[in-house]
Amino acid sequence: MNKTALRALLRERRALIAPESHGFARPTGQGRRAPGLSQHQVDQLLHRTFGTYHRLESGNYPNPPTSLLRDIARLFGLNEQEWVSLCRYALLQDPPGPLHLSSGKEVPGVWQEAVDGIRHMAYVTDASWEMLAYNRRFATMFPHGKVPANTLRWMLLDPHGRETLLDWDTAWAPMVLPQLRAALAARPDDDVLRQIEKEVLAETQTADLYATGNSHPHPDGDERPLLHAQEGRGWVTMCAAQPLTAPGSRLMILVFHPGETRIHARAGILRAT
Repeated sequence: MNKTALRALLRERRALIAPESHGFARPTGQGRRAPGLSQHQVDQLLHRTFGTYHRLESGNYPNPPTSLLRDIARLFGLNEQEWVSLCRYALLQDPPGPLHLSSGKEVPGVWQEAVDGIRHMAYVTDASWEMLAYNRRFATMFPHGKVPANTLRWMLLDPHGRETLLDWDTAWAPMVLPQLRAALAARPDDDVLRQIEKEVLAETQTADLYATGNSHPHPDGDERPLLHAQEGRGWVTMCAAQPLTAPGSRLMILVFHPGETRIHARAGILRAT
């Protein structure tokens, strides 16, 4: 627990909430003059026993339950980045999932301009793998430039996807299916992901691969064979990043090289010297 940072974050955000907005009267005579909710009022609003919030803010609550942290974050109106900070300060780890189910479903519009400026194939998907933005170079990967609405469903279930993703059953599906499992662990109530999982389980081949439970958390740096609609057979190396305002979303940059020879299979690691 980082007591100093935790105390500073909680005090700052608690001070911004007017007691009157939650039905509390501000004292007019002798008594508390500090801005915002009192620690006891926070306990009342969260239906916690007296002193619970004080223990947390003072740094005397080791390993607080994430349910308490989530309730406080929502009461204080924290955004997703502040939610991550709260969990890191209180638990020394990232949160188990987003603060709000709607998070990860949108990114600032400037991402389209940013993607357009990338010379390699590039796109941005939301936390459900729904397409948000892509550049023209990426569209050329598909016959007639028809980009799929959901890249996860396309990779796992679309017959055209299996033709494009060469060696689909060994080089692609076993790496992609664990990402579906990981996404659902973080977002168990996501209707889009649940539907994709339902379709995966309804097909014998994908269901068997899904049942193996392999662990492959992200594709960053992976190099896999791919059939480009215009440039033919080749190898694509994937660079993955996440817009910070949208947990679960992804910026994917695909570096494609036509031909039978792998280019980045033994590429070095970049590190500061």
